[in-house]
Amino acid sequence: EADEDAPLRDNTPQVLTPEASGTAVFGNDIVSMDLSNISRGYMMLTYSGNNEKVKFQVEGPDGITCTYLVSGEPVVYPLTGGNGGYTFTLLESADAAKDLYAVAFTQTADAALEDEFLPFLTPNVYVNYNTESQAVSEGSSLVKNCRSDLSAVNEIYHFVIKNVEYDTEKAENVEYGYTPNVDDTLSSGKGICFDYAALMTAMLRTQRIPTRLEVGYAGEAYHAWISCYLSENGWVDDIIEFDGQNWSLMDPTLASNNSNSSVKKYIG
Repeated sequence: EADEDAPLRDNTPQVLTPEASGTAVFGNDIVSMDLSNISRGYMMLTYSGNNEKVKFQVEGPDGITCTYLVSGEPVVYPLTGGNGGYTFTLLESADAAKDLYAVAFTQTADAALEDEFLPFLTPNVYVNYNTESQAVSEGSSLVKNCRSDLSAVNEIYHFVIKNVEYDTEKAENVEYGYTPNVDDTLSSGKGICFDYAALMTAMLRTQRIPTRLEVGYAGEAYHAWISCYLSENGWVDDIIEFDGQNWSLMDPTLASNNSNSSVKKYIG
C-alpha cells in the first residue's frame, strides 16, 4: 500500500492522438500504409479492397508477429517490438474454405522510438479512445484519491470487474473481426473478456500508466493479460489476468518471480 503521507498522484488524463501525417506512405490500389509516425510507436493502414477476409501482420525486431483482422477504415496498429526493423504484410483470403491467404502487399521499415513507452500509451485498433471518451473521464475520477500508480491500477481493476457483467450471449455470437468499444462496455455494463481488458487498458493508459494488452488461447480457453509499467516496480507482467473463467489481480511484489506464460505466443 502507498504511504498515506505521500502526495496524491496527478489524475489529469493524457490522451495521445494518432494521425496519418502522409509524409511516408506506401501501398498499392487496395491498401495504404502510413508509416509517418513509426517513431511514435504506431502506423496507420487503410484497406480499400473488396475481399471479405483480410489480415494484417506486424513482425517486429523481437521476432514476434502480431496478426490483426482488417476493416475498411483507417486503423492504428501499434509497434510493440521496440526499436529496429519491422515488416508490415497485408494478406487477403485466397480460399476461405481452406483458410488460405495470399500476400497482397508488404513493406519494411526501421523504427527508432522517441519513447519506449509510446506504443503502450497510445490508442490503437484494440484499445480505441479519444478526448471525448467517457472511459477517459471515468478513469480519471476513479483514481482521484490515489497516491501511487499501483493504487490506480487497483481502483480501475476493481471498478471494472464490479461494474461490467460477462455477456455470454455476445461471447457466443461475436462476429468475425470484432474489436472492443470501450464506451459501449462502460455504458452497457456488459462485455466479453476482450471488452474488459480494453476498458481497463484505456483507463490505465490515459492515466499515464504504460499498459500492454495481450489476448490469445490456451487450448480451448480464451485468455487475456494486462501488463503495466509501474513507477514503483517497473514492468509487471500479467498484473491483471483472465484465465478463461475469472479475472485476477496479481500482487506486484511477486513480479520478480513472474515469468511469461507459454500461451503468449498467440499474441494478437
